[in-house]
Amino acid sequence: MSFRIIAPARPVLSRLTYRQHLATLSCLVSAVGFCASLSTAQAQTATAAKKSSQLTRASATSSAAHVRPRSTKAIEAHGTEEVSVGSTRRKRNGGGGMMRLETAPHAVQTVTKEYIDMRSPVSTSLDLVKNLPSVNVTTPDTSGMQGGQVQTRGLTDRDMAIMVDGISAGQAKYLAEIIDSENVDEVSITPGSAARDLPVMSAAGGVMNSKSHISSHKFGGMTDFSYGTNNLSREFIRLDSGDIGNSGIRGYFSFSNTHARSWMGSGINERKHIDFGARKDWENGSNANLFISWNSADWTIDNYPTEDQFMRYKHTGQGWDRSSHPGNANYWKNNADHWNQIFLSAPIHTVITDKLSFDLHPYLTYGQGWSAKPNGAEANSAGDMQNTIGYFQEHGDRVVGATASLGYDIDKHNHLTFGYWYNNSQSDRSYPTSFAMPAGGAPSPNWSQYRIDKGDRQVAGYEIHSLFIQDTAKYLHDKLLINGGFKFVMSNAWNKDYYGRQGRNSTAPLPQLSISYNINDQNQIYVNAEGDYRQPTENDMGWLYTDVPILKNQYSIKEELGYRYHNRYMMMDLSFFNYNVTNRVVDQYMGMNNYRPFSIGSQTMRGLDFMIAGREIHGFSPYASVEYLHATQDSNVFDPYQNVMLHSKGTQAIMAPRVMANFGLTYKYKGFFANGSVHYTGPQSVSVAGDQRIPGYVTNSLTVGYHFKPFGFVKSPTFRLNFTNLTGSIVRTGAMGAVYSKHDAGTVYSGSSAAYTGYGNTFMVEPRFSMTGTISTSF
Repeated sequence: MSFRIIAPARPVLSRLTYRQHLATLSCLVSAVGFCASLSTAQAQTATAAKKSSQLTRASATSSAAHVRPRSTKAIEAHGTEEVSVGSTRRKRNGGGGMMRLETAPHAVQTVTKEYIDMRSPVSTSLDLVKNLPSVNVTTPDTSGMQGGQVQTRGLTDRDMAIMVDGISAGQAKYLAEIIDSENVDEVSITPGSAARDLPVMSAAGGVMNSKSHISSHKFGGMTDFSYGTNNLSREFIRLDSGDIGNSGIRGYFSFSNTHARSWMGSGINERKHIDFGARKDWENGSNANLFISWNSADWTIDNYPTEDQFMRYKHTGQGWDRSSHPGNANYWKNNADHWNQIFLSAPIHTVITDKLSFDLHPYLTYGQGWSAKPNGAEANSAGDMQNTIGYFQEHGDRVVGATASLGYDIDKHNHLTFGYWYNNSQSDRSYPTSFAMPAGGAPSPNWSQYRIDKGDRQVAGYEIHSLFIQDTAKYLHDKLLINGGFKFVMSNAWNKDYYGRQGRNSTAPLPQLSISYNINDQNQIYVNAEGDYRQPTENDMGWLYTDVPILKNQYSIKEELGYRYHNRYMMMDLSFFNYNVTNRVVDQYMGMNNYRPFSIGSQTMRGLDFMIAGREIHGFSPYASVEYLHATQDSNVFDPYQNVMLHSKGTQAIMAPRVMANFGLTYKYKGFFANGSVHYTGPQSVSVAGDQRIPGYVTNSLTVGYHFKPFGFVKSPTFRLNFTNLTGSIVRTGAMGAVYSKHDAGTVYSGSSAAYTGYGNTFMVEPRFSMTGTISTSF
């Protein structure tokens, strides 16, 4: 008798790091080329020297983990019987991919490819995490082009590190510009933690990271076509090169095109997107990755209703959005967003010796475009009154940076990592005005024949130097894991406009300690404590003239205690958390898809997250989660609009619902599959004063589909239908930003009516019922 045991290959996980913008492509290409050469030379040396591949001790956080693969060559003996032992990713999944089994010493919440593949292709990473316990996600459209917002444990996505492959995508609403959903392999949220080696300057609310597709070793690809409500049409294709000869290089290229109408009122939205990825592997575990995306979008900026507008729509059906009449100031073409975005991430992992490794992660993003809004009417050169347009024009929003780190196995228990992060960000913008075109619509602000004035020019940015060190220790046969780290950030921020220039230097000490203990194979406990901060971004500062001081950094001290359990039938995760936040920064919506920050003192947030999922039983995979949050405002706040001190101390913190709950159920039988989910968000305050609130609400989604048998070169023909808001609920899902009180005044538009003064906050509203049908296949 003989046995053949095939050990599953251990994946090499690239080190996550952070994002930012453009310096020089030639500089980055040179760095990639240099490290690739270094990796090749070291691969030859290390491979010859070592007797067998060795597991490099991982960082406590998955974003910092590197695993050197053991040889995948089978152990063979000759005979008549063969036994194969293997594992699959689905063994770590529960709830049809709505939950994944985690082992990190802090809370991690992940949706996997199994769940992503059931969702509509127009889903962004925000849509995919809507049912995780610690987040409340609001999206303004059904086509996925306008992004959305996140609330997490009393904070917002502007307090989070929103990342793709460990590089910052900026705010949550920008995720749609970075990557197509077909190229997303998983989305994870660490609501209370950020690894010390991540290049993040805003992680008080944790990290949301999307991992991009890694090209297949075989030539092929996939394609899909979607059509749905609001005249939605979308086409996508991806080609995988497979392994290119014996070079160890493989890559992919994808393109998508999306078209849709606004779900309320008039407006047309269009998006074109390209993703490109490449990977090179060496035998000793070294690797290099490249991800580049380009996005071009033209879409109508929604009008977000006041409470009065929303209630009028709910009770009478009278909408509030854009007009179809070219002569109206609120004509949809006068409310346009035109934007181009480039994103690049190029991590390199180099194995120098069995104990020493080097990581370099350069990144850049560059965005350029403009947003328009109605600006009243003025007399033109002929003396006639003509509609005018106000602009936010971004001449260039660029971020460039890199992290470099060394990892060293001190002994069999300790792995030390230390490194350096550099980041440079700058926003160059102006606020011109122009006449609307004769037939209506906003011309480009660069067209001089319509221009009234160029507006003020403003340049804001910051430069960051940071050092970090962390040690991961494993004891008691790896049951006990201790991760201690420290990061020190030194920042120089500046803001320059027509009136002058201002600058500020700041520092942020960021300690972290996390411990986990595996009681047995099924039970784990963990504790995590750390300090994180939020620094005003270049875009935040760009909305503040130099007569307003640059805001102080927000700082958070966070503690977390958790317990995990799993068996062959289910998995469960429970975490308790406590946040203390000083210099809390919130953001007021300014229109044109932009925000202005202001400070509201201190806040305290305490609560728990609980999630549970069943493994597949007779085709069914249930999932449920809940969060309880007690968040309070700890300071009275001065309201400059009313010139009064708001007695806000002790009130419920703004945009911090006390209860959120989710339920999901997946069913699979042969080729048929279905997934349904329900989300509940409790009542919440939407003003700092606590005098304006929105009630709790329920949202829902449903997926049904069928996998047909392959034929010819068509490997996975699939048809699916995705539904949202099945009950047609008319509910407000969140505030557009923070306001001091319900008495805050602003100019609002409602259909073809003349502009008037509205009061209080404005809101995102759950889009009406929608259905999207998709046919797809790999080949």
